[in-house]
Amino acid sequence: MIDRICTFLTNKIRKEMPEVDDERAEVIYYGLQNIVGEIPKIFIMLAIAYVLGILKLALFTFVALFAYKGASGGVHLKTHLGCIILTTLFYCGIPFLAQYFVLTKLIKYIIIVCIWIFGMIMIKLYAPADTEDVPILQNKVRKKKRILSYITFSLGLLVALIINNNVISNILMLANFFQTITITKFMYKITNNRYGYEVYRNTSIETV
Repeated sequence: MIDRICTFLTNKIRKEMPEVDDERAEVIYYGLQNIVGEIPKIFIMLAIAYVLGILKLALFTFVALFAYKGASGGVHLKTHLGCIILTTLFYCGIPFLAQYFVLTKLIKYIIIVCIWIFGMIMIKLYAPADTEDVPILQNKVRKKKRILSYITFSLGLLVALIINNNVISNILMLANFFQTITITKFMYKITNNRYGYEVYRNTSIETV
């Protein structure tokens, strides 16, 4: 259904704008897929969060992770159903679990430091984690996104470290950790993804 909607809209755009060639049409089609595909995911996620009684926490998780996720990238599942399931598990599962454990200050500090060290290494190695469909080829763009990844990741964990609210602190730790997992080569392998930068770097990479 989503594919048909996006195809219809792309054809409509090409009809109204004859200057759009096949390459640009493909970019438009993929962009529409992302936009249209996000709508059911968001509504399903919000509905499940409401049923579980964690709507506000799910929204907080989404907002708190928005900047880091946007900068660092991550895997994309091949089907809309897979994306819906992953999105729901991420934004509903994390706040749901965050309510049910309490860490001592010492243990929390140790875990946050371990997550931070792990994340900084993974960001250095893989961020921004792009895909074949949307590769990030310009070095200056990659550098900017990597710096933003360092900053937003560190800020999220810093808030988790100093805030007194146990649930919010747990959400920030879990969300930043699992988002970091999504940019790793391990996750790319098990989800059958490839980094766009690695695929295209020998063809059209900008060197400045």
